[in-house]
Amino acid sequence: MLAEQTGRDARDFRHVRAWIFDLDNTLYPARCDLFGQISARMTDYVGRLLGIGPEEALRLQKEHYRVHGTTLNGLMKSHDLDPEDYLAFVHDIDLAALVPDAELSRALTRLPGRRFVFTNGCRNHAARVLERLEIAHLFDAIWDIRTIGYRPKPEAVAYRTVLASSGVLASEAAMFDDIARNLVEAHALGLTTVWLKNGSPWSSQGPLHPVAEPEHIDYETDDLAAFLHSIRV
Repeated sequence: MLAEQTGRDARDFRHVRAWIFDLDNTLYPARCDLFGQISARMTDYVGRLLGIGPEEALRLQKEHYRVHGTTLNGLMKSHDLDPEDYLAFVHDIDLAALVPDAELSRALTRLPGRRFVFTNGCRNHAARVLERLEIAHLFDAIWDIRTIGYRPKPEAVAYRTVLASSGVLASEAAMFDDIARNLVEAHALGLTTVWLKNGSPWSSQGPLHPVAEPEHIDYETDDLAAFLHSIRV
């Protein structure tokens, strides 16, 4: 499937001047499974921090993710964690699975206006990924968990914070994310929303709310580069 229109006039993005992309499993294929590595290191970190076994560490990690939006957010609230130590540890992963995608690079290049990465992860990890994909030069800024004061997507304040700090108008912005619930608040603010429907198990984990309904998703696609080439800009 190239793309499915779920709301607006088919593929008309001429109003967009700010292009906002999630990082993991959005700007690279989910089959690279980088988040599998990150998740394993999260579990390891939780186990070492609390002196518990891997099964209990995994359970607690997932509970923090589900309740607080990120494992980091839960640990900070529950254990006064140093976020920098955590972020450095969990994102120390092997990027060998990533390869440059010339079609994606060309597709991003044709987009008018500014381009941003918006991740609940770490800007240092995002920078490494973008460099590996050879698309770092195409982005104006990386918004990470620090940028949003450790209040992660899908919390409404995260979206309001990045829009206000960057001067981006919601009505002139489009957001791309592989996690459908992350598009709910974006849509409520007036952004055009695109869901990267990749079938990744990571895309369906995390907070139970908000629940993404069809009206929150303007478009969906399983091929980001092809979708970006197909739209009117």
